[in-house]
Amino acid sequence: MTHFYAKAMDDLAGVFDRIDDAAVARAVDEIARADRIVLYGVGREGLQIKGFAMRLFHLGLKAAVVGDMTAPPVGPGDLLIVSSGPGAFSTTQALIGVAKKAGARTLVVTAQPDGDDARAADVVLVLPAQTMANDRGNKISVLPMGSLYEGAQYVLFEGMILSLRDKLGISAEAMRANHTNLE
Repeated sequence: MTHFYAKAMDDLAGVFDRIDDAAVARAVDEIARADRIVLYGVGREGLQIKGFAMRLFHLGLKAAVVGDMTAPPVGPGDLLIVSSGPGAFSTTQALIGVAKKAGARTLVVTAQPDGDDARAADVVLVLPAQTMANDRGNKISVLPMGSLYEGAQYVLFEGMILSLRDKLGISAEAMRANHTNLE
């Protein structure tokens, strides 16, 4: 079983060997200048997006998740971030359209830069990892289905939080102060 863990870690490292650091920096800049940030993802991607939203909140940013009762409307100055690993979902396409019509900017995190969601977005961050869109035939990863993408999202999002923390001058102590005390 130890071999599996090593292979999975190698698969994750391979994703970050191919990531465009300039695109990550553009995404970080987009988030840093947004008034409000609303995030959305489906399935397991949605779980990673929720973790990212929590960390943005810990930074003191106005962050919410689509579908939560406290999610605000978006408009000019705001940013909608959607995860669309395989390139397009009917829900992400609809949300991008609503956000753009309201004047918000849109950021799509995807493994498919030519997908419908990426073409509709203002900013695209390509996370070059296997998703369910390309998990058959010549498999890229030992991990099943879209797990490589979802695992890479966790690492990517935490790295982006560290970049944002530095860019915005927020201390680790200030982040900790925003953590709930209701656990």
